[in-house]
Amino acid sequence: MSALIEAKKLTRILKETVPVTLVQDISLTLAEQEFVAITGPSGSGKSSLLYLLGLLDEPTSGTLSIGGRDTAPMDEQERAETRLSMLGFVFQFHFLLPEFTARENIEIPMRKLGRLNRSAMRRRGEELLTSLGLADHMDKRPDQLSGGQRQRVAVARALANDPPIVLADEPTGSLDSQNSEQVFSILEALVRERGKTVVAVTHDLDMAARMDRRIHLMDGKIEDGATASAE
Repeated sequence: MSALIEAKKLTRILKETVPVTLVQDISLTLAEQEFVAITGPSGSGKSSLLYLLGLLDEPTSGTLSIGGRDTAPMDEQERAETRLSMLGFVFQFHFLLPEFTARENIEIPMRKLGRLNRSAMRRRGEELLTSLGLADHMDKRPDQLSGGQRQRVAVARALANDPPIVLADEPTGSLDSQNSEQVFSILEALVRERGKTVVAVTHDLDMAARMDRRIHLMDGKIEDGATASAE
């Protein structure tokens, strides 16, 4: 399988009065159709690494390639287009816009990418919501949905532009056990059935153990300088 993401010696340092190193010298490769967990204690750099991989933050040093393209020379517009076309994001808190319906929330990234006309965007949103068991909730606003339903809408939004990579930051962290299992099953199906690469930050070691591979961070570094297979 070919590499979708390649990072070499990624480092991010916050240049405050006292510089803070968030991640340091991280090198990794993420291939097609991988289901990967990023684990580690609080403050170990898990989310910071995910934000670097997702082009939400820029590294202080090191290199990052996505889909075979070096991201360093990209201007902000190219970075935004890469995020929209290559990457989908799911966060612990869904970040759905409260004034829009479920379907309208899903259409937002499609509008930003600008590849589909209005009817195609509507159709795509309906198909995604139906596939995630939300056919009866398309026209509801986030405050009319349960926590698990809101997170499923967030997954649908991440898939709106059919990106090959989905990055999830504690996607089950705010859910009860039943909804956590449902969201996990959806993420797993993205890999097994839709051929996506899914990378999820998680504190849940049981969840991490069910994934293909685990990258464990400690103090901003990959522990022991290597990635580990989940067992």
